[in-house]
Amino acid sequence: MDFGLTPEQQLLRDGLAKFLGARYDLTISRAAAKEGAGWQPEIWQAFAVDLGVLGACLPDEIGGAGGGPEELMVVSEAVGHALVVEPFVDAIVLGARLLHRTGTPSALALAERIGEGEALTALAALEEAGGDRLSHVATRADRDGDEWVVTGAKPVVLSAPLADHLIVSARTSGAEGDRDGITLFLVDVGETPAGLTSHEFRTVDDRRAADLVFDGVRLPADAAIGPIGGGLPLLERAWDEATAAVVSEAVGLMRKVFADTVEYTKQRSQFGQPIGSFQALQHRMVDMYLELEQSVAAQYLAILALDSEPAERAAAVSAAKATISRAARFIGQNAVQLHGGMGMTEELAIGHYFRRLTVIEYEFGSQDAHLARYAELSRTRD
Repeated sequence: MDFGLTPEQQLLRDGLAKFLGARYDLTISRAAAKEGAGWQPEIWQAFAVDLGVLGACLPDEIGGAGGGPEELMVVSEAVGHALVVEPFVDAIVLGARLLHRTGTPSALALAERIGEGEALTALAALEEAGGDRLSHVATRADRDGDEWVVTGAKPVVLSAPLADHLIVSARTSGAEGDRDGITLFLVDVGETPAGLTSHEFRTVDDRRAADLVFDGVRLPADAAIGPIGGGLPLLERAWDEATAAVVSEAVGLMRKVFADTVEYTKQRSQFGQPIGSFQALQHRMVDMYLELEQSVAAQYLAILALDSEPAERAAAVSAAKATISRAARFIGQNAVQLHGGMGMTEELAIGHYFRRLTVIEYEFGSQDAHLARYAELSRTRD
């Protein structure tokens, strides 16, 4: 099987890497995340307009370049390598690509605006009682004349403080845990709707998130996007795509962390010689390299399966995420240890990369959760 990139994909990769190397300063991005708006809108505009990066991962029907899983892999890995804090996965994968699949006119129009860098969305899907299970939705949406009335809570909604629209999963029929009866709703939060409460906070890896409470929030009839009661399959596909994108992001992160660690051990001296010459540390770095290469293979597995049947797609993505979760912990912790106390300082990049890898270990499901999912899918297919 050929894993090589096409000339167009190579241009996308090289152009984005050149841009990030020249214009994406880690100190500035961390300051924006910690003390500013939480991101750099001018960088996002450059992604959309100057580079066409956002459209590269979107279908032609919404103004994109028709890119698919491979383009998603290229961009996500570059985003990880540069530790980009802008919400690429939230806006493009869980936003525009999901909106496109609903086929609803208002959703398609918003998806096109996202690709142009003019709008941002955040997905509010998981709930506290359901863990990482998308079907466990207790939030309800009931009809009241020409309106929907939404009541429930969605914790830890990533990028919600940055978004002008929310994509919310709510139950329009059935009981919590049922696969049927889940509908997706588009909520305009430009002016906070009555009954919506948002508690905003910053995550350990400098992302912005919010706990959302819907207390009788009234939405127009056309706020429902996609099939009424049939939103779960759309949600599951978007979730698998986002998981594969985060797997690719982790590969970019680990490539950078590994390269920086090797370079550091060549420069740091102890007992009159570089610590990289010590055999025990060489063995440690070989183990890190093996974890990285296994992660690259898992990344390809997930990306190449995204257009497969749901069960095959889900199994490949879970296998990849379980592999990445293990590798992220191993490479991140060993990189910090080999750097010594400096590895956790704000001044050194390795500490920021380590925190992001630590979050990725659990984001979109932990290693144990994905191993359990893979085992369940294997039993079902057998």
